[in-house]
Order: sequence, then structure tokens, then C-alpha cells
Amino acid sequence: MIKLHDKYFKPFVSAKEIDAALQRMANEIAADVGDEIPVFVGVLNGSFMVVSDFVKKYPKPCEVTFIKLASYEGVKSSDDIQRLIGLTQDLTGRTVIILEDIIDTGKTLAEIHRIFKNENVKALKIATLFYKPEAYKKDFKLHYIGIEIPNKFIVGYGLDYDGLGRDLPEVYQIKQTQHMTNLVLFGPPGAGKGTQAEFLKEKYNLVHISTGDVFRYNMKNDTALGMLAKSFIEKGQLVPDQVTIDMLNAEVEKNADANGFIFDGFPRTNAQAEALDKLMDSKDSQINAMIALEVDDEVLVKRLLERGKTSGRKDDADETVIRNRIKVYYDETAILKDYYAAQDKYFGVDGIGGIEEITERLSTVINKL
Repeated sequence: MIKLHDKYFKPFVSAKEIDAALQRMANEIAADVGDEIPVFVGVLNGSFMVVSDFVKKYPKPCEVTFIKLASYEGVKSSDDIQRLIGLTQDLTGRTVIILEDIIDTGKTLAEIHRIFKNENVKALKIATLFYKPEAYKKDFKLHYIGIEIPNKFIVGYGLDYDGLGRDLPEVYQIKQTQHMTNLVLFGPPGAGKGTQAEFLKEKYNLVHISTGDVFRYNMKNDTALGMLAKSFIEKGQLVPDQVTIDMLNAEVEKNADANGFIFDGFPRTNAQAEALDKLMDSKDSQINAMIALEVDDEVLVKRLLERGKTSGRKDDADETVIRNRIKVYYDETAILKDYYAAQDKYFGVDGIGGIEEITERLSTVINKL
């Protein structure tokens, strides 16, 4: 991860991948052009590194020049390209290949076509190292493409963010979620996860996502995911992990501006933990910690039997059922301790004591993240 000005960027395309893409483009163009000597035109400022490395790989004689497209600052928006700087040689009858660092909307490309229409060139072809198909709004043909990328802001290898980053030998993608703390709150039945989650979400301005609540909401409101989950439950089958992940994704999307999330009740298996990691990575974020409330089994049994007097839950009133629930927790879900410990993200917290006392212990861990 790097920081340029006020933004963070994560590694995206390696120098090795860039090198391979340029070599492939050079070979393709050389095969198409044959023995003709082409004129490669770089568009400043961004393409200086692309052009430099590309012509070193081009296996035949060629000519190189640079142009700069500029705007009338103060008169027109800088998005409105008005004039050309640098094109001085006669290109009549020549094959001209524009070498771009990146093509997104195609606005610059449209201006290049307008300009070169009057130069009487034999052929005008476009080569670009990076191409954003989702952003491209023009109909001009792109003859050579190095790497297709999603429509996200990138820096490095000639591309900058407010003047910085052009010198980087690899390319970085903007980390859209700049600051977020995401926690998995864990513990056996009766450990007090729900109670503590309520305190923590208020203290740290986080969004509490309880898997149980999410399932109940979707099924009660007959959402597409809720009806899909019902179809499995009614057949006596387990709801596939992907359905649960899709529900959680919807909750995360609803709260895209959150400071972070507390996940309660998910994940329960290694496969689910991996799926959650992929989900958070797609949001340019990550799980920062798994915090587990650790409580002695006998204390758990006592708490749940006490809770059963008022909760109305049958599984809180039968000691045999309670002990089985605790056993299932250790057999099936406590294994996640190893998953997060391997990433140095596991934190065990003593869950015995007063509510405020336990909250303070949890806060000590979170404050260090």
C-alpha cells in the first residue's frame, strides 16, 4: 500500500506484467507493419514511460515523436482539449501509431483523430497499454491493447495523481475505502456477543451486521435472496454460503459510507471466512480482527438457563440442549481461531465480568488496531 497526497493506493499491475504486455504489443505491431518504418507518437505527459520502454522492444527501425494536447486554461474547462503542441514533422503518406498509456472515455482519442485527419497520413492506428472498456464512450477502433482494466483510478508507470506517482515502475489502483475497521465478533452461545456489539457499534460508529437479523429481514420481506433461502430451508437443506454472502454484500452496500462493520454470526467455517475476505477485498477493505469472547462452559450454561427464564427460547431452557450448542460451537466454529491466528488477527478477550468491564477489554483491543 502507498499513499499519495490524501489517497491510498494498492498494488494492481506488476512491472513484470507491464513488460510482458509491451513486448506482446511490439511484436504484434512489427508483424502488421512489416518492413515499413512507422512513426510512433506518444501523448504527453502520461505516455513517456510507455513509449520509452516500447521502442526498446520494437524489433525494427522506427521513428518516435511526442505531442501534447492542451486546453485554454481559464477560458474552457480543462476537459475541453483545444490545441496541439509538438507536431512539426510532415507525416504525409506515413503510418502513424499513437502510443497511449491509458484510454478510458476516449475524449483525447477523438481529438487525436480530428487533428490527424488533416495530416494526410497513410494509416492512423491506436495502441494503448491500459484500456477501460467500461468507460470507453467513442466508436474509434483500438488496434492494439495491452491490458484491459476495470474503471478505477490508477497511478504509476507514467500515470499520476495530482502530480505524484508517475515515477513508479508498477501500477497501483486507488483504495476506494480509505479508512475502515471491520471486526468479526465471536464467542459461544451465551458469551454476550449481541450485548457487546450494541455497545461497540455506538462507541466506534460501526454498523452491526447480525447474520440472524439479516436472514429474518430478507425472509420476512420476501426479497429475492430471502425467497431463495426459504427454498432451501423448506427442503431441509442448508442455505449455501453464497446466498449468505450475497445477503451480507447487500447490507455492506447499504452502508457504503460506514466507518466499518461488526460481523456477528458469520463466518462459521473456514470456507465462509475465505468468502468474507473476498467480499471485503472487493470493497477495497479487509477484516481487521476476529475478537472472541472467552467464557468458561459452566458460566455459559448458567447464563443461558437464566436467560431462558425470560427469553421464551426453548433452547435456553434445556441444559442438555445448551451443552450441545456449546459443543457444536467448539466442534464447528472454534476452528476459525486458527484461520485468523495465522493472519495475526485473532484476539481472545475474557468474557467474564460486568458488561462495562468486558466492553473496556474489547475497546483495548480495538483501539490498538
